[in-house]
Amino acid sequence: MSIDLKGKNPMADHIVIASGRSARHVSAIAEHLLQSLGKTGLKARVEGLPQGDWVLVDALDAIVHIFRPEVRAFYNLEKMWGEDAPTAEAV
Repeated sequence: MSIDLKGKNPMADHIVIASGRSARHVSAIAEHLLQSLGKTGLKARVEGLPQGDWVLVDALDAIVHIFRPEVRAFYNLEKMWGEDAPTAEAV
């Protein structure tokens, strides 16, 4: 799922939310993404890779969240950043 953040948050233009079937699968998806971004010359920041429950990849204008299904359901970022979410202002 991709959520357009333009005008909602000054930190990024898009959030991508994805799921893996297990912690190992989540980490593998994130590693593949990091390798692909690296081939384009982009140095993304990553958090949560060793645990694999929730990996966050900060790729400048896009933030990618990769979850195990249970963790994704618990945090429900789709609701937080959906159409009815409040707009953040730059400080």
